[in-house]
Amino acid sequence: MIPYAAGVIVPLALTFLVQKSKKEKKRGVVVDVGGEPGYAIRNHRFTEPVSSHWEHISTLPELFEISCNAHSDRVFLGTRKLISREIETSEDGKTFEKLHLGDYEWLTFGKTLEAVCDFASGLVQIGHKTEERVAIFADTREEWFISLQGCFRRNVTVVTIYSSLGEEALCHSLNETEVTTVICGSKELKKLMDISQQLETVKRVICMDDEFPSDVNSNWMATSFTDVQKLGRENPVDPNFPLSADVAVIMYTSGSTGLPKGVMMTHGNVLATVSAVMTIVPDLGKRDIYMAYLPLAHILELAAESVMATIGSAIGYGSPLTLTDTSNKIKKGTKGDVTALKPTIMTAVPAILDRVRDGVRKKVDAKGGLSKKLFDFAYARRLSAINGSWFGAWGLEKLLWDVLVFRKIRAVLGGQIRYLLSGGAPLSGDTQRFINICVGAPIGQGYGLTETCAGGTFSEFEDTSVGRVGAPLPCSFVKLVDWAEGGYLTSDKPMPRGEIVIGGSNITLGYFKNEEKTKEVYKVDEKGMRWFYTGDIGRFHPDGCLEIVDRKKDIVKLQHGEYVSLGKVEAALSISPYVENIMVHADSFYSYCVALVVASQHTVEGWASKQGIDFANFEELCTKEQAVKEVYASLVKAAKQSRLEKFEIPAKIKLLASPWTPESGLVTAALKLKRDVIRREFSEDLTKLYA
Repeated sequence: MIPYAAGVIVPLALTFLVQKSKKEKKRGVVVDVGGEPGYAIRNHRFTEPVSSHWEHISTLPELFEISCNAHSDRVFLGTRKLISREIETSEDGKTFEKLHLGDYEWLTFGKTLEAVCDFASGLVQIGHKTEERVAIFADTREEWFISLQGCFRRNVTVVTIYSSLGEEALCHSLNETEVTTVICGSKELKKLMDISQQLETVKRVICMDDEFPSDVNSNWMATSFTDVQKLGRENPVDPNFPLSADVAVIMYTSGSTGLPKGVMMTHGNVLATVSAVMTIVPDLGKRDIYMAYLPLAHILELAAESVMATIGSAIGYGSPLTLTDTSNKIKKGTKGDVTALKPTIMTAVPAILDRVRDGVRKKVDAKGGLSKKLFDFAYARRLSAINGSWFGAWGLEKLLWDVLVFRKIRAVLGGQIRYLLSGGAPLSGDTQRFINICVGAPIGQGYGLTETCAGGTFSEFEDTSVGRVGAPLPCSFVKLVDWAEGGYLTSDKPMPRGEIVIGGSNITLGYFKNEEKTKEVYKVDEKGMRWFYTGDIGRFHPDGCLEIVDRKKDIVKLQHGEYVSLGKVEAALSISPYVENIMVHADSFYSYCVALVVASQHTVEGWASKQGIDFANFEELCTKEQAVKEVYASLVKAAKQSRLEKFEIPAKIKLLASPWTPESGLVTAALKLKRDVIRREFSEDLTKLYA
């Protein structure tokens, strides 16, 4: 009897002790700061914000050169060779480009430094002056990174622009910064040519592809990336390293509201974030392989690649459309980027991780039967363990489920992932747990903005909690200040709440040629520390970790005085399997909210087939009353699971068949909703929902 009792009591005692120790660990501690009164937290290991991890290094090109020399013979930048390009036609007559890509071909650190030096010298030879600005307007690729480092080596400020940016925003970004040289791919060059008459200062275009259109604006000097490097190789020029306070990048935000704003980042700002991230991921080093596919025009990707370059890791380039074996542009039967690369570290935005989760679940549901029961049982056993119970699947049982159930899922991302970094938006707890279990890797969830150089908070490696974004990074202090109008106060119990304000050496200079907006959200306190007012609402847990709970701009007051947080409701409803994307809309003249729902084609069509519902195409199915009722019932169920108030649940919905993509202009490159654009695009539908 005693052994049986011990078998019950010991696991319970261990579970209690583990959970107790987790709760007691301080990841962030209270700190006294200047400026507006509030509740401030710092990283528990650093009393002051970190500026540089390396003594006597204060700029990015210095750090890059030292790293290249230290790891000269190691592989660094990898690109897949194009074997063939084919056009496939579907049954409905639509055509799709399919690529057959080969293995990765690599540049060593030493060869990369040579390429950077050649490009930097080539810039001088084609007439670009240090005081002039360069714009990089292209998809993420090795030439993007080499161009960036080449410009830094000559102290040339780089303007970064999303390749998916529309004509108006593109024209605005180039003219406002008075760019004289644009570096782009052949696809982006065609966009430039369409607006060439509206560009006021562009003199030179460097195409990353050797083949590009011949009918380029006659007022421009057009040349290839390869030719610029050759020119520099034959006519080398000494470097002109910047100072820490010099502007490295003017990064244009993706413009979720109106025209994009250019955020001015110094070398010191970016270096502070890189220095801070170095302390977060354990055993980060030469053995790691990083999958680069997010836009380098986004600070999350730029900071991540800068870290990898610093530690001697390999970076393999890919794209969202070729990422996996089943990606849209990958020819059937050939390898996607992750299968070819087998990365150990990836960065992702929540929307991409949500798609991985939904894709796996769809396949499991489609198989049904014993396969589904086995998956559900294994998942429940591992979930119990991750949540801290010693009665969950540990040890040999964990190994069994990994081999029997989760190994195939892990192969989707190459099978070697040991760490995922998530940022750009809040990650749902459901998705975080799903990735933890099925991919078998922890997710480091961070919080930062372009204005804070991606610096803010980051969850520690062993922190398995969900719904939080970690303690302050070593480069930042994070403060909550009262927002009385919204009912968020630092005196709130059991946790202080308020608007999130971030201070430290990573806080950028402000918005280019927009002093009014800069003064509105950037403040310098009496101690000289620079602070950025994020507009996000957060609360601090007792261990010093931050949780994002709301956003000031997303809150709408309904007719009877209730406040609806649009982002909060969208996050709750997006767990419905029928939802591909969703935008909740509220109007102060009405007592209820409504929603536009981009339906998940695979899931909704699968349901309709089981119900015996006839439909000619997906668009027709989305108009059928049965489909609308089914999706709405699923939303109500999701709302109740998240304990939404009745007034927060949309009273009516409109089902949409076409996905929202950056190319459609309805979401940003980081897949955030462009609310104003969506409202204008679907104004008639929204009006009908309120009729």
